[in-house]
Amino acid sequence: MPSALYGLALAVSISVWFIAIRAPLWLDETISFFQIKGRFSEIMARQGWPAVPVYSFILWPWVRLVGSSEIALRIPSILAMLGAVYLLYRAARQLFERDVALIAAVVFCLHPIVVSASIDVRPYAFGALAITASILALVNLRDNDSNWLAALFGLSAACILYFQFLFIVILPALAICFITLKIGKRKIFLRQLAVALIAFAIAFLPVIPGMQYLLHTSGTHVFSEAPKLVEVGQTLATKRLVLVLAAVVLVAAVRRRLDLKEVDGRQILFCASLALIPILILYGVSARTSVHVFVHRYRLIAVPGIALCWALMITRINSRTLRLLFCVMLVLITTYHYYTLPDSRSHGAYTWKYALGFVDKNASTDNAPVIICSDLPESDYVSMPVGDAVKDSALFAPLAYYKLRVPVVALPRKLNDETIRIGSQFLQDAAQRHERFLAVAFDASYKTLGWIVSNASPSYQVRELGVFDKIKVLEFTFRNQADVSR
Repeated sequence: MPSALYGLALAVSISVWFIAIRAPLWLDETISFFQIKGRFSEIMARQGWPAVPVYSFILWPWVRLVGSSEIALRIPSILAMLGAVYLLYRAARQLFERDVALIAAVVFCLHPIVVSASIDVRPYAFGALAITASILALVNLRDNDSNWLAALFGLSAACILYFQFLFIVILPALAICFITLKIGKRKIFLRQLAVALIAFAIAFLPVIPGMQYLLHTSGTHVFSEAPKLVEVGQTLATKRLVLVLAAVVLVAAVRRRLDLKEVDGRQILFCASLALIPILILYGVSARTSVHVFVHRYRLIAVPGIALCWALMITRINSRTLRLLFCVMLVLITTYHYYTLPDSRSHGAYTWKYALGFVDKNASTDNAPVIICSDLPESDYVSMPVGDAVKDSALFAPLAYYKLRVPVVALPRKLNDETIRIGSQFLQDAAQRHERFLAVAFDASYKTLGWIVSNASPSYQVRELGVFDKIKVLEFTFRNQADVSR
């Protein structure tokens, strides 16, 4: 009976991943589609910077086989995250009893970052798979002297970076865990360390150009604000998780089922390192420098370790019944929250789908041109594409999936010299042709919309047609000559 309940709890936990599976693609997901929309030989060129496009190499054949609907694009990430859940359970099973290992898997599945990443058309779920593979290899090394296993650990650790360069912050934690597990076996430790480092170095070579590029251009990729310390706490523990544990611990204390005597220091160090080191490095870099990388999806790097830490705390409850109670209560309360959350079907991010769909319908009646501000910070540092090239540019990736049939004029994300130069020339040409046009921008570019309105108002009447997920659409209609003279 308990096994069946744990299996059901795990299945229900995974079910919350599918709530938003039909949601429209958000900005970064359209970039993933842009990178694989052409021929296989074009994938490298479409990356936009030195990278190891393993995810694109996986997604491209999948799309050719299954199709490119929102659901089809998300299935590879779901499969990868299911693999991550299994590998995490296998690792936890070697550290804890079976029921505690299942609880670790449930906590992992219900974490908000995992719920989001599991259906994201981005490489993060595959990153989670590589992370949990490294953790499993690491745990297996505890009582194993195999050089092949050490090589597998080094290889899997390097593969983490193939899916997100910023996941490099987990490497110090993996190193500390390796030392912790192998301490006391000096000769074996040195041999396996050498093997692991060689395997890591070989696998790391393709990543080096991309890492160098990221370091040299770090300031051009910043799009978030400085983090708050409370965000660290929110990542480590949700309120629901804390409340459920507190309630069960209280019952355990009353029934004298708390075990506070035997504590394995190495086990604590292992789990805490995987949970705290990556997230604290991300937070420290974001809080102390102008490079703000404490983004929700990047914090996925710490979630496997966080799940293991919560499992470790559950081991202090010396009652299988109370552990099961904790698991069932956590699943019921958390899944109820997800299924009743008003925004649960939106995938937690804005989309260009509705704005572009409205614009295409409106502008296609007279082939009115559309000014669009790029939604990527990198657009502020490069020349804008012109003509048909706009619709085939990574800077305007939403147009690759949600297409426009009308001419598009490209502008950077912020109001800068390039924006003013392109905008001024377009307004001059449009006024000479007495041409109606639309302007579209996300809220980060509202200042540019204000500049366009100010400079076009002598010749144009301006009307706001709507705001779709913070993406504003304005219509500019040329005034008749009598209005201009007045």
